[in-house]
Formats: sequence, C-alpha cells, structure tokens
Amino acid sequence: MREIKAGAVTEAVARLFKQANYELGEDVLAALKKARREEESPSGREVIDTILQNAGIALNERIPLCQDCGVAVVFLELGQDAHIVDGDLYTAVNEGVRQAYDEGYLRKSIVTRPFSERTNTGDNTPAVIHTDIVPGDKLKITVLPKGGGAENMAKLGMLLPSDERRGVVEFVVNAVDEAWSKTCPPIIIGVGIGGTAEKAMALSKHALLRKVGEPSPDAEVADLEREILEKVNNLGIGPMGYGGRITALAVHAESFPTHITSLPVAVNLQCHSARHREIVL
Repeated sequence: MREIKAGAVTEAVARLFKQANYELGEDVLAALKKARREEESPSGREVIDTILQNAGIALNERIPLCQDCGVAVVFLELGQDAHIVDGDLYTAVNEGVRQAYDEGYLRKSIVTRPFSERTNTGDNTPAVIHTDIVPGDKLKITVLPKGGGAENMAKLGMLLPSDERRGVVEFVVNAVDEAWSKTCPPIIIGVGIGGTAEKAMALSKHALLRKVGEPSPDAEVADLEREILEKVNNLGIGPMGYGGRITALAVHAESFPTHITSLPVAVNLQCHSARHREIVL
C-alpha cells in the first residue's frame, strides 16, 4: 500500500487550477491556429486572432483566460493500492480549489441553494468530483474549469434504439445549432452515448479531456466524430457566431453498453477557452 499525503493533493489541485485558468494547452493552441488557416470568413479570422492574442496576454501576465473561471470540475483516478493519509481526499481537493481561486484571483462563481437564495460560497467550492478506482498505487488528478455559458447548453436525449446513428448525429448537431453563439465558438463537442442518463452525461464531459482533435481509438466512433464535425461546421455559425466555416474544433465521443430499450445521448459543449490540466501523484 502506497501512501499519498492529503497535503500533496491540495497543493497539486491548487497549482493545476491556476495553470488551467492562465494557460491554454498546446493542443488547443494548435487547433485554433489550424482553424485560423482554414476559416474563410474575415470576421471569423479576426475573432480567432483575438482569441490567440488573449491567450498570449493571459500566459505572459498570469491572468485568467476568461472572466468566467468556471465550476471546479475534478476527475480522480485513484489506484486501489494507494492510501490517502493525513486527511480526507475530498476535503483536500476542495482546499486546493479554495487556495487556487483565492491566491490566483480567479472569479468565484459557485452559489448555494441554487433555486432560492443563491448565496455565493466565496471560494468556488464545493468542487464537482468524479472518482474512478483503478489498478495501481497512484492518484491521477485532472482539473477542468467549466464555464457556465457552455455548460448551460448541455443536452441529454433519451432516444429510441430505432433512431440509430442518424438520430445520434441529428441530436448533437441540433444541440449545437440551438446553442449558436452562447457557447463561445469555436467549441469542442463532448458526446456520451449509452449507459444510463447519468452515465451518458458523465461520458460527454470526460470526452472533453482528450487531446483536441485526437480521434477515438474505436474506428466506428471515430467515423461518427468525423461526420458530426462536418455537419456542425456546415451550420455556418462560425467563431463567436459571426459566421464562417469553423464552429467546432473537434468532436470527442465516448460510448458505453446500454439497455436493449435505450439509446441515451448526451452533449457537453466546451468553449474555445478549453482549459484542463492533469498530474499523477
């Protein structure tokens, strides 16, 4: 049994959330530069130029990429032979969030009693934590600051099995079309297919963690991703809704076995400020 101190978890989470809010990943930057080359709309190219300029300023001045520093979403892969000591794992994660949003001057956006008083918690906690128990003795931590505008356009559809692939494609494309500019395109589209309602939603968010544009290792799913991306980019929404070819940088889909009567499909959209960081302890 390998021991991991709770303090190390807190330190890692705090560092990762600051990095994620200040620095776009190299994969995101590469995808945006590719989009700039392929975009035919002058206004669309200007938008992407501004996005890239903003990323450079945020990196150099260590300030947030976006004023919306997001819900603190955390994915944990905890090795079954690892033991967290000197504290509780989830408490350690939330302390890391608190430190990051305080020390990093990141906007605190979480409110309690969401359907009534909506009182700000003051430190962006509690985090939304997804935990998987995996083989090994390590702890992988991935943080995803998820902006509210894009998150608000998430969709869940409980399709019929007879809807098949065509129904999945139509549901995802319609979700993007309905969202239009509310998700701050060019976006990354996370798609979850199968399982149950909550499993499909979790898959769609987890899909956003993949390297931008890297196809699914499953050939059938990869082909589905290509079809959806082509149809989405034919909508004409373009960067920030000003029109153009590039509405989405990528489509990432994940699937899971489901019930014979079901075809759950979930869509989780990520804005161009696609921020996430990870570490293995």
